[in-house]
Amino acid sequence: MHKKRNLRRRRQRERYLRTLLYAVPLVLVILTAIGIAAVTTKSSDSKTAKKESVQPVPSMETKAKTEESETSKDQENAQKPVQKPEASKEPAETDKPFTLADLDNPEGFDIRPTENGIVLNNQQIDLNGLDTACLDWGQGGDLDQWNRPAGCMQYQEKYGKYNAHFISDEPEKKVIYLTLDEGYEYGCSQRILDTLKEKNVHAVFFITKSYAEQNPDLVKRMIAEGHEVGNHSVTHPADGLPSQDIEKQTSEVTGNHDYVKQNFNYDMHLFRYPAGKFSEQSVALLNNLNYKSVFWSFAYLDYDVENQPDPAESLQKIMSKLHPGAIYLLHAESETNTQILGDFIDQVRAQGYEFKVFE
Repeated sequence: MHKKRNLRRRRQRERYLRTLLYAVPLVLVILTAIGIAAVTTKSSDSKTAKKESVQPVPSMETKAKTEESETSKDQENAQKPVQKPEASKEPAETDKPFTLADLDNPEGFDIRPTENGIVLNNQQIDLNGLDTACLDWGQGGDLDQWNRPAGCMQYQEKYGKYNAHFISDEPEKKVIYLTLDEGYEYGCSQRILDTLKEKNVHAVFFITKSYAEQNPDLVKRMIAEGHEVGNHSVTHPADGLPSQDIEKQTSEVTGNHDYVKQNFNYDMHLFRYPAGKFSEQSVALLNNLNYKSVFWSFAYLDYDVENQPDPAESLQKIMSKLHPGAIYLLHAESETNTQILGDFIDQVRAQGYEFKVFE
């Protein structure tokens, strides 16, 4: 019994020793870890406190500069206007002004008010020494590769410097200009205006002073419907302007101009020579009167009201002469022109041309 008891005690001591053998190292490891963590935290707190406590003390000079800089910034901020947040910028919807570009003129003429005409400011030309010989204009029959009268090109090159126009020299553009001469009224102008309005085409009407005096309602309608009104002189002298002296030529132009301005509030700036008779001196004079002289690159015998040409033949003739930059002259007293005008416009457009108002 005594031996068994001793053996049991010895085994208990061995178990106790084995427990201590395993437990002691484990406790030491735990204590070591706790100690390391505590040391690390203390070191970090110490460094932070040291960094906060050890700040450089600014010198008096440094402190003064700092205060001066801060004061300057405050003054700048006080002077700056308060920036208000910008509202979203959206273009205001305004009525677009009427222009010829809204009609049959895609290139247009900017936003000029057609109801008041145009005032030119031409460079003045010395008239001394210029040729006074009277020339009788006609386009001739010789044509170039674009079906343009060769005479127009020659005269355009020679007299273009005087603001004289016989053709628009742009063969790459299929554009034509319609002009109508109004020496007197023969009952056709109203129907011509009706056709132009229906076809949405605008033209230049060259009127004399007597025409304006006798047909004010027609002139008002021309202006109101966007056509250009041009100057065709006061009396339409049969011998032409060059048959008169400078003073008389001037009065032929300004007399009509002033009448239209006073009675229709309209400034004319285009002039057509009566009977197409002109001189070098006369076109320079018109330039000095702030006008453009407008001739033509197509015209035919349509003005004899007692001997009107056949409508079908006339339409064929007019179309056969179609060319780029053409300035068409038609007389508004012609019954034939009145009848074929609509078909002429349709056929011209069918060939890819557009009508523009000569300005």
